[in-house]
Amino acid sequence: MLKKSLRLRIVITFIGIVIVSLMISFLLNVRFSENNVTPNHIFIRVAGDVAKVLTLIDDPEKAQAFTKLLNKYGVDIAKVRVNEWSDAVFSVDKEKVAALFKPDSTDAVMLNDKSGVAIVGIPIVDKEKAALIIKIDFSSSLITFRRNVFFTLLTVLVIGSLLILLMSGFIVKPIKRLTEAAKKMASGDLSVRLTHKNQDEFGELMESFNHMASELQKIDSVRDDFVSNVSHEMQSPLTSIRGFTRALQDGVVPVEEQKEHLDIIYQETLRLSRLSDNLLRLASLDSEHHPVNLTTFQLDEQLRRAIVLAEPQWAQKNIQIELDLLPCQITVDKDLFDQVWQNLINNAIKYTSQEGIIHVEIERSIAFVKVSIKDSGQGIPEAALPRIFDRFYMVDKARSSVHKGNGLGLSIVLKILKMHDCKIEVESKVGEGTQFIVSIPVSQPDE
Repeated sequence: MLKKSLRLRIVITFIGIVIVSLMISFLLNVRFSENNVTPNHIFIRVAGDVAKVLTLIDDPEKAQAFTKLLNKYGVDIAKVRVNEWSDAVFSVDKEKVAALFKPDSTDAVMLNDKSGVAIVGIPIVDKEKAALIIKIDFSSSLITFRRNVFFTLLTVLVIGSLLILLMSGFIVKPIKRLTEAAKKMASGDLSVRLTHKNQDEFGELMESFNHMASELQKIDSVRDDFVSNVSHEMQSPLTSIRGFTRALQDGVVPVEEQKEHLDIIYQETLRLSRLSDNLLRLASLDSEHHPVNLTTFQLDEQLRRAIVLAEPQWAQKNIQIELDLLPCQITVDKDLFDQVWQNLINNAIKYTSQEGIIHVEIERSIAFVKVSIKDSGQGIPEAALPRIFDRFYMVDKARSSVHKGNGLGLSIVLKILKMHDCKIEVESKVGEGTQFIVSIPVSQPDE
């Protein structure tokens, strides 16, 4: 469990990065110190000043005392005369020393500046035609400097590690809260929500989690309602079928009434069949794999055919059909739109009273083709309009058995229209009728 801890990963990653960075920094610092710890001109200037002081001291004993004092600070001085030395002084190459006695040599020169030792040559400085070679040993200072740098970096590492160890708790805390909330959701508690004040990525993640929980809660509620409604819609006809079948089996129904009972059983089986067909159709439309076969055809001809197919229903109620259909082509799935018009027209017939009127019209614009289906029926209350496309929702449930509906027709219509990027609007007043307006985008010019 410790190996998989995000907090441990953060701490180890930080420490690893810091250690590598410190090692690289230390090695670069050492390399720089070996080559260019102090600029050469500083050593040359120091050596020149020492030489000037020596030339000002006339007393040899004082000069020797001054030399011993400089020795305490790592500064050694050697005086050389032309042709009076055989070996290189301070391991300096003879040629470099000989260069100090050239007639044109007037400025101090750096003879060596490696390994913490700087050796500066000063050309002839006195009447004796002697040159000075001054050795400045700063290796001890360099070691001290490196030690200080090392301990400083080590201190930064320790303090940084402790701080990141503490701060990682704050970084991981929101993730732990998300994990706990996700476990609660997995156990069935969809009411869990996360409160936060973060305005960073963790805040966005928690907001997304809360949104997901809300949507899942809605889906769960819809699912429960769906199961309840399906059970209710199936139970009602099944109860009727079971009751009338038992009555016929027991012989308690007179012979002259048996046909009426069989007709009721037949109608209830049709009701179950319609419910099953609609549920299967909705399940297919809800899936992402439902085929959509786009074809171009005459919309006015499709509407006329839908009206003709519904003639037995509207003729039985002596309903007057008014058509105002402009010649028009659309590109959609023809079979799916057959279901749209059948559902809307059957709804209009169902809720239109005897000798009522249904008006079907096509309007065209540059961007849309609009189909309106208006009836003179009982109308829909304003409070019910936002819910008429909900599954199993029926405005007047007491009349559902009379109208032989199950509240799925408009849900199917809305699903098909959304698949085609179409819109549907509803205008209705109680006692004056209802009008459905379908807007279909124009995908290509009419021929």
